[in-house]
Parts: sequence; structure tokens; C-alpha cells
Amino acid sequence: QVQLAESGGGVVQPGGSLRLSCAAAGLTFGSYSMTWYRQAPGKERELVAQVSPGGDSTNYLDSVKGRFTISRDNGKKSAYLQMNTLKLEDAAVYYCNVFISVRGRDYWGQGTQVTVSS
Repeated sequence: QVQLAESGGGVVQPGGSLRLSCAAAGLTFGSYSMTWYRQAPGKERELVAQVSPGGDSTNYLDSVKGRFTISRDNGKKSAYLQMNTLKLEDAAVYYCNVFISVRGRDYWGQGTQVTVSS
């Protein structure tokens, strides 16, 4: 059974930093791209960042480019999202996601809350 567990959310002031972690279990972790999404109240869930299975390719939501960095450690079956220079508009619940192609479905963690407040 695939399980994803996010951690690292919290309350931070504008300009601050947080590092989110996603621990995975029940899958061949190094075979799949890992993705971070976020959803703010009243808004649709949006893709924030994605990292390829080997970690050599990434892509980002335009509004976070240069501030956020996605990475992974396949040995630890974990993905990370380093968020720097946080803005008020970054506040959201952040979700870890993996799409398992052979099963044709997405798997999601429970989410971790990021609050940016002065």
C-alpha cells in the first residue's frame, strides 16, 4: 500500500523559510516522479514543483521559481521542498503526490499546513 506522509509545515513570517519533507512507503520510490501541490482556501489545487525519478530534472510553478527548491533522496524514500523568501500568497496546505502509471492513479499525503503571517 502506497503511503505518503508530509511534515515540516508551520507558521513563518514573510521572507522566512521552511523545509517540507515527504516520506514514502509501499512503492519503488526511485521509479517515479514526485510532485508537491498546494491548495489555499477557496482556490484550486496547483502544482508547485516536480522532480524526476533520478532527481536530475525539475520544474516549478512560475511564482515560486528562484525561491523554492525540490529535491529527493531515493535511499531514504523521501522528497523535499525547500521554501525560501516565503510570501503571504504561499500560504496553503501542501501535499505530496506520486502518480503510479501501472496502476493509473495518484496517491496523496494528508497535507501539511504552511501559514505565512506577519
